[in-house]
Amino acid sequence: MSSSSVLNSLVNLRKQNKKAFAVLIDPDNTDMDQIIETAQLCNDANVDYVFVGGSLMLSNHLDECIKTFKSKSSIPVILFPGSPSQVSKEADALLYLSLISGRNPELLIGAHVVSAPKIKASGLEIISTGYIVIDGGKPTTVSYMSHSAPIPFDKDDIAVCTAIAGEFLGKNVLYMDAGSGAINPISEKMIQKVSNQISIPLIVGGGISSPEKAIANCQAGADIIVVGNALEKNNHLIKVLAEAIHSC
Repeated sequence: MSSSSVLNSLVNLRKQNKKAFAVLIDPDNTDMDQIIETAQLCNDANVDYVFVGGSLMLSNHLDECIKTFKSKSSIPVILFPGSPSQVSKEADALLYLSLISGRNPELLIGAHVVSAPKIKASGLEIISTGYIVIDGGKPTTVSYMSHSAPIPFDKDDIAVCTAIAGEFLGKNVLYMDAGSGAINPISEKMIQKVSNQISIPLIVGGGISSPEKAIANCQAGADIIVVGNALEKNNHLIKVLAEAIHSC
């Protein structure tokens, strides 16, 4: 894709009040046959984006996963890295995540300093992303690895102030995440309050497993809905969720 095309598409979603669906693929939890099947399902459902990444990335086939997917689909592939090592030139863009909800300097800027030369050399489109982790009702790998507590699920004002600060700091997009398989997805009330106070694209993920929840999140102000864990259990939800999100 051409320079800045992914970010421009995200920005235009918000400007035009359109909603997008992103399927999250964790290379640790898939194989090439599953990647091919997912690509076909995503194509059939007109999925907007595919995010690729995981908190640990125990497997070493990131490049192969992306190549295989892109051999079957033209949907933009965006890296959602759990660490600086999760970089692949095969992707279209990379969410350059800064954990602005935490207090660990390594995930605010430290790891970014170490990874910057490698990422610059990759030639990827870099999307500066303020990453905001919300308590989803169970411990997550992100919270454990980052040594940072998530924002409590009912502390809307903290989430709002964090989001505003992220935009003031120049982040291109904000990503609110309750974590993989969250018991309690982010509330519509929190999403609405955050969305009303920012002008940049808002990505929401974690624990979204039904079209009703996806629609509610869109109506509350989310611009991009990300689903991963639920699709690993039933990838035929892709079409149902895509139709629901695109109907908003």
